[in-house]
Amino acid sequence: MPKRGNRLLSKKQFLITNLIKGFVYLAVLIILFLLIKKYFRIDYYSLLEPTFEHPLLVYLTFSISELAFGIIPPELFFIWASALGSVPKYIFHVALLSIVSYLAGINGFFIGGVLKDTSFYSKIEKRFLSKYKPLLRLYGTFAVIVAAITPLPFSGISILVGTTGFGWKKYALAALFRFLRFALYAVIMWEADHI
Repeated sequence: MPKRGNRLLSKKQFLITNLIKGFVYLAVLIILFLLIKKYFRIDYYSLLEPTFEHPLLVYLTFSISELAFGIIPPELFFIWASALGSVPKYIFHVALLSIVSYLAGINGFFIGGVLKDTSFYSKIEKRFLSKYKPLLRLYGTFAVIVAAITPLPFSGISILVGTTGFGWKKYALAALFRFLRFALYAVIMWEADHI
């Protein structure tokens, strides 16, 4: 949340706090992944092999997840892309995943604009989004940037932004930071998978 004690976090503190949370989350995920690989000797390649022939199903699952507040971490899809083998394939699939994520955010923005006055949206906001409203009020565009590169729910923030009358171009530019997150995390996940 935006407060520490009784004072508001500055933009820099807000960004750093959420970046640290993101890297801690990523570190935990990588450590779990490496421990499972080493000690449980699970051949995740064999587990994922059936999906290699059905990439559209993988992308559909990812799209639904990204629209539904990122219920499946994107990094798990990086593991799938890494299991496909070569660096060019990995880069291709991570690039597609990042485009899907960015477009899911844009869809969220428009969904927020369309649904903002409905009772359906009111229920979603109360249940999932109300705690993020103060962030948007305090940080505006910067909240979109931070959500794009940290574990804050990018889709949820995008929906909220869409309900506010926020400028479309301003949102779309800030949301481009999503590509930065995917590029950085993809490099880290590739290296972790090939230790």
